[in-house]
Formats: sequence, C-alpha cells, structure tokens
Amino acid sequence: MLSMYSPGAKTLGASACAKVVPPMLDENLDVLLDNAAISRKVAEMAREIEAEYEGESVLLIGVLKGSLHFLSDLSRSLKIDSQVDFMQTSSYHGGKSSTGVVQIRKDLDINIEGLNVIIVEDIVDTGTTLNHLRELLSTRRPKSLKVAALLSKPEARKVETKIEYVGFVIPNEFVVGYGLDYAERYRNLPYIAILREG
Repeated sequence: MLSMYSPGAKTLGASACAKVVPPMLDENLDVLLDNAAISRKVAEMAREIEAEYEGESVLLIGVLKGSLHFLSDLSRSLKIDSQVDFMQTSSYHGGKSSTGVVQIRKDLDINIEGLNVIIVEDIVDTGTTLNHLRELLSTRRPKSLKVAALLSKPEARKVETKIEYVGFVIPNEFVVGYGLDYAERYRNLPYIAILREG
C-alpha cells in the first residue's frame, strides 16, 4: 500500500515508505511518493505560479535530465503563457554523492534578458548546483528569477539556497524515479522511491 501525503511542503519521514517490487527492476526500492501524490503537488505548484504571474508569461528552464517529467507535467498544468528551455549540469558523474564541482554541459538557446525565468529542478540537496545556476543566470538580466523544485533535501545542504516553490521536503536519502536516476536507471518510474543498498 502506498502512502498518501497532505498538501504543502511537508516533511516526509523515511519510515513513511512502502516496500514494492517494480516489474523488471529490483527489490531495493521503498516508495516515498506515489504518482497520485506527485500529480496533486505539481498542480498545486502550477496554481502558485499562475497567481504570481497572472497576465504575464514565464520561461521554464528545465535542468536536465532529472527535471524531465516534472517540467513536462508542470508546463502542461500551467494556464498562463509559458516557454520552455533546457540546461544540463553535472555534479554526480554516475555515483550517489555530489562531487561539488558543477559543470555546464548544455546552455540555453533562449536569451533570457527581460523575461520571467523559473529554474525547474527535480531535487535540491547540497544547493551547490542551484546556487551556481542562479549566479550564472542572474548575470543575463532576467526580469525575475525564481526556482521551482519538486523535492528539497535540507539535511544535505552545504550552502544556503532559496527555493520559491517547493513540492516536498524529504529525508536525506538517495531517491530515484520520476526523472531521478542512479547511473541512468529508474528515471521511467512513475513514482519516487528511496534506493536502498542491495
């Protein structure tokens, strides 16, 4: 049985997980957020953004590859004019721990000067990558620059960082699914799960 969660950026305990065995995968996954909970939260976040940008347009910048599903669902939930562009960064290099060194692998195609920009992140843990992106993009003179993160992991923070739109606050566990991966696996899962040691 999957756990359901109430609205708001509520802290989720690791004990609130349910054991599942996804087909074709393995038994080392504990479901933290099921697809229904994610869908409700994404819709709530879209309403928040609409309220702040009523009558304006926004540019959603998806941070690849993890934000793929979140960005797609968020953009389709928005009832205001929006554009989409992508950046790709890396600080993991296939492991479970951030190296702390942020590399820009793909930059934007759109000139963001004068635009309302929202950085769309799957998860904010150390805050290093997000702060680097904020600093970089702020030099390009957007009209506004905010962050929407589906997941926030404050126990893992190494630097202070600001997140205007937060979906869920989660425990300091390595999570996969709904775009998040481990060595490029599990991105296709419709839910978010804690990956346990095998």
